[in-house]
Amino acid sequence: MPTKIRLQRHGRKGYAYYHIVIADSRAPRDGKFIERIGSYNPNTNPATIDLKFERALYWMTTGAQPTDTTRNILSGEGVLMKKHLLEGVKKGAFDEAEAEKRFAAWKTLKDTSVTKTKEQLAGEKQADLKARLKAEAEVNKAKAAEVAKKKADAIEAAIEKVAEETTAEAPATEAIAE
Repeated sequence: MPTKIRLQRHGRKGYAYYHIVIADSRAPRDGKFIERIGSYNPNTNPATIDLKFERALYWMTTGAQPTDTTRNILSGEGVLMKKHLLEGVKKGAFDEAEAEKRFAAWKTLKDTSVTKTKEQLAGEKQADLKARLKAEAEVNKAKAAEVAKKKADAIEAAIEKVAEETTAEAPATEAIAE
C-alpha cells in the first residue's frame, strides 16, 4: 500500500485550513486516512503549522511520500533535515551526537529567522497604524479649520446683517424725529 503525506482540506469557501494526514495514495483527498499528524493554516501571517514531529519523521523513514506542499511544510519544520542527518548516521558519516548538534544549530537558526520575520511584520503593522493615525489627525485638523472658517463667516455675516439693520433703522428714526 503506497502511503502519501498530504493535505486534507477543511474550512469554508475562501478560508481553507488543512490537516496534514498520512493516507493511502488511492484514497480521496478528503476521505479515509491512516493518521493525522498535524495542521496547516495559511490564513495567518506567517502561516501556522502544528506538526507531530516524531510521527512525521517516522512516516518519512518508513517510506511515505509527501506531496509538494507537504514537502515544503516538512522541510520548513526540519523533518527532512532530521531524516537526512539520520541517514548520514546510518552510513557512518558521523555519529548521532553530531547529528543532534547539527540539527539543533539548524533549528535555532530557523527559529531566529521566524522570530525576526514576526518582529518585522509587527513593526510594519505598527508603522502603518501610526501613519494612518497621523493622516486621520491631519484630516480632522483640516475639517476643524473648515468648520471654524464657516462659523467665522456665519458670525461675520450676522454682524453685517445687524449693522445693516441698525443703519437702515437710523435714518428712519431721524425722519420720525423731525
